[in-house]
Amino acid sequence: MTSMTSMTRTTGQPVIEVDALRKSYGGRAVVDGVSFAVEEGEIFGILGPNGAGKTTTVECVEGLRVPDAGRVRVTGLDPVADHERVSRVLGAQLQQSELQPKLTVREALELYASFHPSPADWRPLAERLGLTQKLTTRFARLSGGQKQRLFIALALIGNPRVVVLDELTTGLDPRARRDTWELIEDVRAGGVTVLLVTHFMEEAQRLCDRIAVIDKGRVAALDTPAGLIQRSASATVISFTPSAALDDAELNALPALASVAHKDGRITLSGTDETVNAVITLLARHHITAHQLRVMDATLDDAFLDLTKETAA
Repeated sequence: MTSMTSMTRTTGQPVIEVDALRKSYGGRAVVDGVSFAVEEGEIFGILGPNGAGKTTTVECVEGLRVPDAGRVRVTGLDPVADHERVSRVLGAQLQQSELQPKLTVREALELYASFHPSPADWRPLAERLGLTQKLTTRFARLSGGQKQRLFIALALIGNPRVVVLDELTTGLDPRARRDTWELIEDVRAGGVTVLLVTHFMEEAQRLCDRIAVIDKGRVAALDTPAGLIQRSASATVISFTPSAALDDAELNALPALASVAHKDGRITLSGTDETVNAVITLLARHHITAHQLRVMDATLDDAFLDLTKETAA
């Protein structure tokens, strides 16, 4: 499997361009001025809470919804006006994907292949996605992970340049989710650009080259996962159980402190490396031992909470 960090993206016109996109329902703006561009060869993530406008945004990209305002292009084409041409370069796995329960995996692959003028050979595609042993299995009898593999195959069967995966791993167990992540990395390694919609922070941090954080219909931030984490007010988290009580005033006076929490005798501090150094000095000064000391970098989850908090302010 090709490591995503080793991939080199091409430059030039983005594969997907979204500029000042707006979409409202019943007078309520669901998407309110969203802009981003997806470069060829990258995994681009759209991250946000439920109801943030993620799915409506990608449905406009897919040509399934008509924007109220703004501009959307896929390989330079309008997804609505040039829908047939866009469908030849864009594959999609929809959030609420379902198939007829009695349809077998082989029948589904053959059916979807018939929709495209130059489809991929579904046999090696099925082999690549671990579906060869399930070709005669009906859709209703597939596990959640097997269904997701099938949906990826159906999204790729038209030989697209770009594929949209919307909440692909929702409802999967941890093992199936990680297997699916490896499949997504393999898809990109095969030369396909991936637009990944998710609300799982670990998924976005693991897979994406860049992420647009959407909250309340707007882009709260757009950066690499590392760049978003660096924006977090709590870049470092330190937790420990002190051998003796510490004065809250001294804890609150620590430099670059973002937050302090007490639970069951354990103290958790959020801040920076400066905070870590200062608390270690404080403990030494009072001859207090820090039991079960843990120092961790902030995660995308921490950054996301900070970003959406700022948006709501």
